[in-house]
Amino acid sequence: MIPRRQFIHSLAVAATVTLVARAAAREPFRLRYILASALYGEMPLDVILPEVAKTGCEAVDIWCRVHGNQREQIAELGDDAFSALLSRHRVKLGVSTRYPLGPTGLGDEMKWMKKFGGGVIVTGSGGPKGLPVAELKAAMQGFFERMKPHVATAEANGVTIAIENHSNSLLHHPDSLRYFAEFNRSAHLGVALAPHHLHPWIEQLPALIRDLGAKQIPFMYFQEHSEGISQKVAKEIELRQLPGFGGGLDYRPVIKALADIRYTGLVEIFMHPTPRGIPILPTVPEITAAINRARDYLERCRREVVG
Repeated sequence: MIPRRQFIHSLAVAATVTLVARAAAREPFRLRYILASALYGEMPLDVILPEVAKTGCEAVDIWCRVHGNQREQIAELGDDAFSALLSRHRVKLGVSTRYPLGPTGLGDEMKWMKKFGGGVIVTGSGGPKGLPVAELKAAMQGFFERMKPHVATAEANGVTIAIENHSNSLLHHPDSLRYFAEFNRSAHLGVALAPHHLHPWIEQLPALIRDLGAKQIPFMYFQEHSEGISQKVAKEIELRQLPGFGGGLDYRPVIKALADIRYTGLVEIFMHPTPRGIPILPTVPEITAAINRARDYLERCRREVVG
């Protein structure tokens, strides 16, 4: 028998949990933006960090060469000086994008991120690439076996590893993403969802978001496919990678899917300039204005679908 006092206490706790859950469900859906340092090319950190607040972002994503060099700038400055820069501009380090390290080479980066309160490290899955769909399930199982010690290190350091569904990699095809959701058991491992790499299957994007669920997506790019990703074209065409710049992707069903799964991860307005490592536009005000134009479009879409 449960003592009466303990029983009443249990009922009160259950009622409180229910009320909290209902309150969370009533909270209006919001997008949590993060600013990619690479959009500013190799500009100095003290130039980029003031733009975080101006673009409606809550944190910064630090990129390394060849897309930017802010991670190298930090190595030269030292961690204390970088921490002082963050404090001066009231910016939080949210993400470190480290493709060159790969999913099994993040040990030192995870320890480094812990100094700044943890966060997300984005990288790729590596190969094998181009596998037949019939071989993806076993390959993804092998990937999770290889990742076990690295996920344990992520958990110990309060970091989440986000694997991008990059072309020419194991995690690319929609089925590989679904297998990822099936096999992943850790809150410290997830997908850096990249719609531009799903271009051949872009119509599946809302369904894929629902299949993955909020727990599997700690980070998502808002970037569209464009021929300007990989070749020199007119700037107007290159900029079509940004939401709302004429690329053709309707973000309303995408945002509706994110709202339906109560997505709480980070979203990053992004594009690739050609060549890599240059700013997406010549000046800081122009870059920030382009990001805000894309964000305004996304917010209009959000209001249309979720209010």
